[in-house]
Amino acid sequence: MKSKSSLRLAAFFSATLSCLSVHAAVIPEGVTLSPVQDIVRNGGQEPTSIDPQLIQEDAGWIRAFDLFEGLYSQDSEGNLEPGVASSYAVNEDNTVYTFNLRKDAKWSNGDSVTAHDFVYGFQRAVAPKTASPYAWYMQIPSIVNADHIINGDIEPSELGVKALDDYTFQVTLERPVPYFMKMITYPTMFPAPKKAIEKWGASWTKPEHIVSNGAYTLKTWNVNEKMELVRNPQYWNNAETVINKVTYLPITDGSAQFKRYQAGDLDVSGFPLSHFKKIKKDLPNDVRIDPMLGIYYYIFNTNVAPFNDIRVRKALSYSIDREMITKYVLGTGQLPAYGFAPEAVAGYTPPKLDYSTWTQKERDNKAMALLKDAGYSKSNPLSFTLLYNTNEFHKKLAIAIAAMWKKTLGVKVTLENQEWKTALSTMSAGNFQVGRYAWISDYNEASSTLDVLTSEHGNNYGHYQRQAYDNLMNQSRTMKDPSKQYQAAEKIAIEEDMAVAPIYQYTSVKVVKPYVGGYNPNPQAVVYTRNLYIKSH
Repeated sequence: MKSKSSLRLAAFFSATLSCLSVHAAVIPEGVTLSPVQDIVRNGGQEPTSIDPQLIQEDAGWIRAFDLFEGLYSQDSEGNLEPGVASSYAVNEDNTVYTFNLRKDAKWSNGDSVTAHDFVYGFQRAVAPKTASPYAWYMQIPSIVNADHIINGDIEPSELGVKALDDYTFQVTLERPVPYFMKMITYPTMFPAPKKAIEKWGASWTKPEHIVSNGAYTLKTWNVNEKMELVRNPQYWNNAETVINKVTYLPITDGSAQFKRYQAGDLDVSGFPLSHFKKIKKDLPNDVRIDPMLGIYYYIFNTNVAPFNDIRVRKALSYSIDREMITKYVLGTGQLPAYGFAPEAVAGYTPPKLDYSTWTQKERDNKAMALLKDAGYSKSNPLSFTLLYNTNEFHKKLAIAIAAMWKKTLGVKVTLENQEWKTALSTMSAGNFQVGRYAWISDYNEASSTLDVLTSEHGNNYGHYQRQAYDNLMNQSRTMKDPSKQYQAAEKIAIEEDMAVAPIYQYTSVKVVKPYVGGYNPNPQAVVYTRNLYIKSH
């Protein structure tokens, strides 16, 4: 759990550029580059936004990591690498972080990226008028006054951030948070171009208005068709970037993605996992399976009956045969999920939950008894609607799980699919019973996932509330090793309350053309286009 920057030294610890890697496309000796350095990537669903402070799903941040850059980013192993900051220092009690910004960092319009842009970005993330769906993210590291600002008690200008000068940015925390440096790599904490935002308002991210500071800038955005990004000549490390243009296609259906890939329209893509064995056999050099910090789960709307009944929630969760799903429905290295935090999270060992040690037959028997005790039977069967966002794979999994529920419990399930933005709005409004969701960790620490179930979290769509859980997560923020608090919290939320039904732990499964070099996802499955290159083929 400890990062180098969180260790208490005699007075002052300084992390310098010399001890961290620098991101760039690394081309092995002997590799011949293609004369055309363009790449087409599948971008999943159409993003709700590419505004760093308004992004709320992976489709947005996949693109944002190319368009914008924060203080630091992560390499393929999840280690920090300098971004706009060239170094940082932390005080003795690990509450004041001072970042030294590189003077050659520029916005795409040629303006310097300064500490004032980070102050504005951080303040904008917590300002109630911004209505950031990730405002909660700024509360996690206990940035001074974040809670009060988000609640509307004081002005955003009171946030614990300041520009000591144009190139020195400082963040003050209310208490030491060991994983703070892991959090700053997420778009919510990116700088924001104040002049562009104030001039153009909500339309500032349109191609004709956008000002960005990443390796790429936005050329075209045809909604539901494509998004084209081209090299940003103002980017401080542009000389080390190789790819000239990256195009993102918003395709969610696995079969449709793979057809475009086979046709040569996509260089990096997903594919229908049901065809994994055949695709692996036919294209052994194309298939990539990489670890990923993510959890796939079903949300119970605890505000509506009967999902406010723990017995019903447990019955439905117990009767999901996760081993069968990961082995036969998925079959690409995913692990069954019984707890909520992924097992691959650095420095954390999840608790062994009782129901994970039972056989599936034992889980099924317990599920039947619980549902009967809740008042349901063949003459009075439980029936509800399962919502999922439109996607061939989500549909296949929903059909499989609905069949398990029907066979074991006699439950009648109606499947309803909605496009991603609509499904997100439906769940946000609480207009659902059970819904499909997933969480990819924003940073490599257990709290990134476990915080989702705290009562005030913006993505707690099931409205699960348990004061004991909130207390444990709050206590964990001041500890160098909060593993015990995390384990106790998981036992409360899952073993006692079954707040959600965890299903499986993700892997990143893609097909990548053999001529694409530098493709090495980090633990959050982020692949920066600036690190890629196209080999001669």
